[in-house]
Amino acid sequence: MDISQTAIADRRREANPISRFLASMRDGRGFDILLVAVPLAFLIALSGLPLVYNVVMSFQQVDMFSLGTFWRPWVGFDNYVAVFSQPETWPILRNTVVFVVASIAGQFLIGFALALFFTMDFPGAGYIRGLFLVSWVMPGLVVGAIFNWILAGDFGVLNYVLKSIGLISENIFWRSDIAFSLWAVIIANVWLGTAFNMILLAVGLASIPKDLYEAAALDGANAWQRFWTITLPMMRATIGAVVSLGLIFTLQQFDLFASITSGGPNNSSNVAQYWAWELSFRQYDFARGATISTVMILVVMIAATIYVRSTRHEVRG
Repeated sequence: MDISQTAIADRRREANPISRFLASMRDGRGFDILLVAVPLAFLIALSGLPLVYNVVMSFQQVDMFSLGTFWRPWVGFDNYVAVFSQPETWPILRNTVVFVVASIAGQFLIGFALALFFTMDFPGAGYIRGLFLVSWVMPGLVVGAIFNWILAGDFGVLNYVLKSIGLISENIFWRSDIAFSLWAVIIANVWLGTAFNMILLAVGLASIPKDLYEAAALDGANAWQRFWTITLPMMRATIGAVVSLGLIFTLQQFDLFASITSGGPNNSSNVAQYWAWELSFRQYDFARGATISTVMILVVMIAATIYVRSTRHEVRG
């Protein structure tokens, strides 16, 4: 084979995408592409396609008879109008807001207090901090089973403690009382997520230079002044990330509702994520269930955007 024929063969190999990929694998460049392509394909297959399918289904008429076919009547925004026209929609949305705000506030405040507490150096701090992580790694259904015992009306631990210290005189039926059922799940969710908040906030506290506190103490600033002028400003990005992640995880919480109250009684503890499941898998109204899920996806995407911006700001800082 002469030089011209060799050059033509080389050009053909370069034009062949398989040959180019094999050549890039040999020199290491293709392996970088593979590392990105495999997780990307995984995300598209297991997250992207179901998300798009859910959004499309919210604009269609889907019931148990048409679920198995892709040829469904297109109804536009009729499902959204129908969902927000139902009488139970606004009480459930109100429950969702109360659940999210109370859970995030409780997890954050208790987690921040614990993170500040564990910045102190005392014997056994690491072991005690590790014990708090037990709640975070436990499955939601297990936590729900534990709190079914703690919140039991007749023999629950919480009622016993509250009566012992004189805060209540009669037992509270936390799971079956309309006034307390939602708070029963909130208490369990705060307990479940506090450790996660504590760890993230502790990492943020550890990144603050100690010299700032020493200089402020020399200037006569007390502990409260150091907290407001140093700790909170330096923790702004971390706090934004913690709150954003808390919003995402709280909106995804399903297990506690399923195991503690099942959304009852009379929807008093029902929230959007559990209602979407009920519409889809109990009433077989898949279109309206998808509609509620789509609205929640938008909220989670907004929270994720805030989280990404917070972490980006933290890295730059």
